[in-house]
Amino acid sequence: MSSAPAIEVANCSSDDVSPRSSTECGLVRHSRPALDEAENQALRGVLASGHLVQGPQVAAFEEEVGRFLTVPPGVATSSGTAALHLALLSLGVGPGDEVLLPAYVCSAPLLAVSHAGAVPVLVDVEPVTGNMDPLDLKKRLTRRSKAIIVVHLFGMPAAVKESLAPGLPVIEDCAQALGAWQQERKVGTFGDLAVCSFYATKLITTGEGGMLLGRDPSLLQRARDLREYDKKDTFAVRFNYKMTDIQAAMGRVQLRKLGRFLSRREALAEVYTARLAASSRCILPPHTQGRIYYRYVVSVPQSPAVLIPRLFDRGVEAARPVYRPLHHYLEQEGYPGADEAWSAHLSLPLHPSLGPEEILEVCRAFQETTEETSR
Repeated sequence: MSSAPAIEVANCSSDDVSPRSSTECGLVRHSRPALDEAENQALRGVLASGHLVQGPQVAAFEEEVGRFLTVPPGVATSSGTAALHLALLSLGVGPGDEVLLPAYVCSAPLLAVSHAGAVPVLVDVEPVTGNMDPLDLKKRLTRRSKAIIVVHLFGMPAAVKESLAPGLPVIEDCAQALGAWQQERKVGTFGDLAVCSFYATKLITTGEGGMLLGRDPSLLQRARDLREYDKKDTFAVRFNYKMTDIQAAMGRVQLRKLGRFLSRREALAEVYTARLAASSRCILPPHTQGRIYYRYVVSVPQSPAVLIPRLFDRGVEAARPVYRPLHHYLEQEGYPGADEAWSAHLSLPLHPSLGPEEILEVCRAFQETTEETSR
């Protein structure tokens, strides 16, 4: 796995770039898709074909994502949440079963567990990475435990090996980690099933969309059967979770750019690290072998809720990387790692479209804002 090239900002100092404001030059966006004429041509080709719904483009996209992960062709879906739902149903998860999942993650895994009628059992996380704490996972296992959802948060590979130890089926959530790796294998190839998300601001996008992948043909066939409801010989509760050829055509173009996107993200992260390393007002994200940079998440002593609007006033859109921990929704206590992460994590703008001047502007705004709020 080769390291990413540096972007051309080595000779830029903070004095080289004129200050920008949201009214003069626009907001430095936290996330945005990277699209160009190649996506336009692919979409025009689908429109000209007259075949807009699930068809040859979807089949090709399923094959190409599977080849990228060195697994069989996947099952393309309308969203990552739909892929998670199908993964649980394919594993036979149903009412009364317990599914373990991290407390510090977006609500999609919780929604998928709830859609399956199962009982969510939240697991605390390591506050620095936000990934599931394997020791806390072991404490929360019961006789009713049926499956584990392991989320590779922010592009940082989680402890999949330890999660496999209980012997339960494992679903890897790779929504933020497509292309990350550990032990010389891409994440998404360790568990029984893996899911991807192709939402507008993910590593690659189809606008909305997702995919379920794995090595077991019977699980994939079960998911394919559940994905669509029409023209079946027998009746069962099924869903309309299909991806369209319009989406898949865009996804195929984006997948071909993924290596470039990941290199660009890593190069931008290196600039952040170099610029913010000397700051005493934040802890930088860990850089470990195999991680990718979906998010650049720093830990700050001030409340992110205080910093975010002040950064916005300086023309920078920052965000909490997790809107709200799941145990807050469920009104549960006993997740100190998740609480610590939520109270400290601040996500700075990071996407392939981010320019050298913009990243220097973000660093300047962050340093000024943290200095102002620490007085």
